[in-house]
Amino acid sequence: MLDWATCPVVERAPERVSGAWVFKGTRIPVRALFENLEEGASVDDFLKWFPGVTRDQVIAVLTHATHSLTPA
Repeated sequence: MLDWATCPVVERAPERVSGAWVFKGTRIPVRALFENLEEGASVDDFLKWFPGVTRDQVIAVLTHATHSLTPA
């Protein structure tokens, strides 16, 4: 399981979006990025559909996920 607590571009609060991890400063769940990518959307599509998220945030989340899945 990914440890999102170590990713600086995401946050979570119990009172927002049912405590889901969201892109910092938004109510957009990190899960939405992966769901959209799995469905065939591009990063540019996601950024267009979710204008509160920055490209830097998306890159940081994808990098964090990649590093979390790569054996040490």
